[in-house]
Amino acid sequence: MASVDVALSASEAIPAPVAERGLVEECRRGDPNAFSRLVAIHEGLVYNLAARLLGDPEEAKDVSQDVFLQVYRMLPRFEGRSSLKTWIYRIVVNQCRNRQRWWRRRRKDKALPLEELTPAENARLASPRAEDPEEALARREQGRRVQRALLRLSLDHRAVLLLREVEELSGAEIAQALGVAEGTVKSRLARARESLRQALTASERES
Repeated sequence: MASVDVALSASEAIPAPVAERGLVEECRRGDPNAFSRLVAIHEGLVYNLAARLLGDPEEAKDVSQDVFLQVYRMLPRFEGRSSLKTWIYRIVVNQCRNRQRWWRRRRKDKALPLEELTPAENARLASPRAEDPEEALARREQGRRVQRALLRLSLDHRAVLLLREVEELSGAEIAQALGVAEGTVKSRLARARESLRQALTASERES
């Protein structure tokens, strides 16, 4: 199964706000090279988030294409009230929600466990405790358990957990990405963490 980790090279780092605004303006003027640059910068984070929300790497590739098509169409309306990255996260979550609704209408459950989360992501989601060297051999299976547990959560809970614990967005950034109040983010995150804990406990009992 395809790995969910898509590393960005040093030349594809997220630009500073001033450079980001310049890139957006170049895209608005119709510069194809500028939009290619925008895609290169953000394609890894778009795919990674979509893959973890949907649990299916192949579907995540399709959604990623839809995301950048929508980014291209909507970029003239981007007002800059949030960072470009946060704005793109919102499009990813909405596209994944639309894809999930499409599955449900056709009674399809396409959610498949991903190969693994990275050790750092797995640690943030599953436990605050540092990994003991003796646990290294169990890391792969633990990542699978975490992903299976995530897929038992609602998409809203998956999204808020991933944006906070994996993408490390602030509460305000998550609120912008999800289009909800910051207080809603806090309460949703608390419920999501508890749901994940319960899902992990159930998974351990089943194994």
